[in-house]
Amino acid sequence: MIAAAQNVSIAIKARSRRVLVLSDALPERNGVGTYYRDLVDQLRGHVDRAELICPDADMGWRGRLTFAMPGDRTQVICAPPLRRLLAYVNDLRPDVVIAATPGPFGLSGLYLARRHGAPLICGFHTHLEGLTDLYWASGPGRLFGRMSRAFLDGANRLLFRCSEAVIANSPEMAGLARGLGAGRVELVGTPLARDFLSPPEAPVSGNLGRVLFAGRLAPEKNVHQVIDAARSQPDHAFVIAGDGPLRDRVAAADRELPNLTWLGWQPRAAMRGIIDAADLLVLPSSVESFGTIALEAMARERLALVSPACGILAWPDLARGLFAMTPGETVSSALRRIRALGPEVCLARARECRRAALELAHRNTRGWLDLMAGAP
Repeated sequence: MIAAAQNVSIAIKARSRRVLVLSDALPERNGVGTYYRDLVDQLRGHVDRAELICPDADMGWRGRLTFAMPGDRTQVICAPPLRRLLAYVNDLRPDVVIAATPGPFGLSGLYLARRHGAPLICGFHTHLEGLTDLYWASGPGRLFGRMSRAFLDGANRLLFRCSEAVIANSPEMAGLARGLGAGRVELVGTPLARDFLSPPEAPVSGNLGRVLFAGRLAPEKNVHQVIDAARSQPDHAFVIAGDGPLRDRVAAADRELPNLTWLGWQPRAAMRGIIDAADLLVLPSSVESFGTIALEAMARERLALVSPACGILAWPDLARGLFAMTPGETVSSALRRIRALGPEVCLARARECRRAALELAHRNTRGWLDLMAGAP
């Protein structure tokens, strides 16, 4: 009875909240943007109001000061239109502000939280400083890399110092956050869009004949391993969905290999159908703080093969449904290993994937509501 009364109290307090999320990441372009778009979607059924502000040109939130990231023109950084932002937030009157990223949009969350006397919650889902080392450790981008790393380090330390809590989606990210001065760090998993919670239209095929990679075509994603697997397994179909600096290499493979199809960048509305058409999703990244696309595949009752670097493996309930590549194992050899298990094992693992993903999605929403209910 006491626990039930506490849950009711939390639900009532959370429902009265007006939540503002500010993110420098676009929902259609990377996992962090997707995380907060899906979170806002989930929260809207539980709080008075939840709004996401990110550099979306269609919504009028992309300011005039905009530049593309060196090495990947699909990723942009821009400042928000301050006059419109202030007017919008004055109307919203948020009592919880979430700064999802350490860029201009996220940093404006710190100012807006103080302006409205609202607690600040910070997200920490990608080790951007590590990516600067990967992209700009040498060559013509070296100076930009050093400047970016210094800016990100300072911005994260400032945000963490001023926040009520920092949200991480893996133990590794939680440890990094504490190293940057975060006091209270909470481990909360990745939310799922409502579309992904519905039952899949068809079960996974036992022979795993159709393999999908979906994500940014960038060096850390190791998409070349997917191309190599397609080349060595001509009897199986491989699909790549995404865009990024390695698009020319993927386009060339699409022209060369009859069993490989490159779909290019796909809007989020199309991704559920693309996942449902596959039997297995592969994510062979060398840097991946979580791996949202793998969770989405699990929710659609599809198998997922991930590299040891993927933070999703740190969640025990999810790890039991996932297939993990062993150190040094290629995508091609891992696929052969999984197929050797037989259709019955694969079908049972796919069902376990969906069960674990839906259970985690419920816990994640509850975790965020508890956080906001406990905010001053």
